[in-house]
Amino acid sequence: IVDERLMTGESVPVDRAEGDLVFGGTVNLEGALWVRATGVGQQTALAQILRLVQDAQASRAPIQRIADAVSAWFVPAIMAIAAVTFVVWWSLGGALAPALVRMVAVLVVACPCALGLATPTAITVAMGKGAQQGVLFLDAEAIETAHRIRRVLIDKTGTLTEAKPAVSDVVPAPSSSDDVLLGAAASAESVSSHPIATAVVRAAAQRGLHVREPVRSKNEVGFGILADFKDEDEKGTDAERVLVGRVLWVLDQLGMEHRGESDLVAWIQGQTDRLERQGKTVMAVARGDRLLGLVAVTDRLAPGAIRAVAALKQLGLEPVMVTGDNEVAARAVADQVGIDKVVASVLPGDKEAVVRRYQADGVAVAMVGDGINDAPALARADLGVAIGTGADVAKQASDVTLVSGDLMGVVRAIKLSQATMATIRQNLFWAFFYNLLLVPVAAGVLYPISWVPNLLRSMHPAMAAGAMAFSSISVVGNSLRLSSIVDSRIEDF
Repeated sequence: IVDERLMTGESVPVDRAEGDLVFGGTVNLEGALWVRATGVGQQTALAQILRLVQDAQASRAPIQRIADAVSAWFVPAIMAIAAVTFVVWWSLGGALAPALVRMVAVLVVACPCALGLATPTAITVAMGKGAQQGVLFLDAEAIETAHRIRRVLIDKTGTLTEAKPAVSDVVPAPSSSDDVLLGAAASAESVSSHPIATAVVRAAAQRGLHVREPVRSKNEVGFGILADFKDEDEKGTDAERVLVGRVLWVLDQLGMEHRGESDLVAWIQGQTDRLERQGKTVMAVARGDRLLGLVAVTDRLAPGAIRAVAALKQLGLEPVMVTGDNEVAARAVADQVGIDKVVASVLPGDKEAVVRRYQADGVAVAMVGDGINDAPALARADLGVAIGTGADVAKQASDVTLVSGDLMGVVRAIKLSQATMATIRQNLFWAFFYNLLLVPVAAGVLYPISWVPNLLRSMHPAMAAGAMAFSSISVVGNSLRLSSIVDSRIEDF
């Protein structure tokens, strides 16, 4: 029995028998496991995934910085304006000193400090605010990218769900009861370390049921477990057998159809179909020659998953589930959280191809995941978001890490990015508006207007320095507002 969750995304551990393929990097949960290596080094599935991560990271183009694009013409333009100012005033006045004062005033008042502070101050505040909310951005590029996201691909196991199986349904047969059924199942599973067995035992403990210890047990790989118990008073010599496992296997062991119990068999199969359509793992439980009923186990939704999906939709984003689980299990979870589009049965290395397919539509795509198999997709996506409780490879391949694993962190990251980019645009606007307004004043265009105060008609470099400092302070102050803006927008959800 191996746990392949980090490699395939399947939430429930799977049975592996002789001749089956197992991935390097998966976890053996029960029994001795003998393997023959058919691929080593760069041939392993994990190495191939890491190679996909590196290729995807290398192919990503850097975002063009707004301030950098403007700087290419802003500084030369100011230098030219200062030179023209000097020539004009020297030609008109004939004196060197006044012309130099005008030129220096233009250079000082147009110092691009505010322009240089517009982006980094907002980014610094955003990164700090994100850290407070459990959202760690890799760099400024990640913050800039997040506001362009229009589609969010989300892994199922460990992201939308907790990846911790729990008993969801106890369906007793007509001649049994909930407590009898669950108690028998937990007693048989008490000697197993399988995650499903642990979930059954935990459910029995929560109900306060007495769990007996079997005198012997046998695990039928791929089918179920057989456990023998003595009578409660330990006076009996015959052991009572309990079977827990796949429904068809238990029915076959009991030979129920041969005993003329077709009505009960039909009822059991109907209940099994109903539960499996909900994406649950169903086990039958029998004691002696009597069927006690069914126990269903499912992976619980992660706290906040439903709220996060609803918030993403409210932002106008399209959530899509991408998982290695089968279509039935994936659709069951998608219906619970409110996701319409599902891409199921995706192999470990194919999630990256799914991301590329959605990027081909021309929209920015985010990928949210936690496993090793998610790493290539996280690296390929325009914005990779890793669950902080997941695999280290996934976190290293991502642009954003959600420390607590709360999916609402995706919403916070996008809202924070939107607010940050709006603040940067405001900063750049006011920095340019300030220059457009005061550079002509420093150059002396108001000098002929007699009713204008002399401070503006003949702007001194010292006054220009004060105005320049005020513009920088206004930009920093506007960036600091970002913290309260983000808080108010997050509260909307």
